[in-house]
Amino acid sequence: MIPGVALILLCQLAGEALAHGTGWPLPGPVLGMILLLALLLANDAWPRPVETGFVTAPAEGLLANLSLLFVPAGVGVVGKLDVLSQYGLGLAVALIASTLIGLAVTALVFAGVARLMAPAGAKGDAA
Repeated sequence: MIPGVALILLCQLAGEALAHGTGWPLPGPVLGMILLLALLLANDAWPRPVETGFVTAPAEGLLANLSLLFVPAGVGVVGKLDVLSQYGLGLAVALIASTLIGLAVTALVFAGVARLMAPAGAKGDAA
């Protein structure tokens, strides 16, 4: 498990270095996640540089404790209740609108990918 955590952290470190070194407007952890994904996808092209199971246990451990990462955000919201009371309606509208837009875009992308991935005979078949 420790080598898997080390690999995840090394990918995050490489992503941070890449973000700071190039000045790209992407967060380092996102670039690190893309790097880890590239390493895992390379399993098909090369003779197993990184086994998928190598990072499964650490990733599941992080996901199991993901709710702990919301505690600082909740404390920050409570610390800014005056701002929340002043701009609460606008924040609520923005939150609801962005959620609905995100759901709509996700549904449209899923429908488009499902249409592209459907077998050739299934497109015109009537049920």
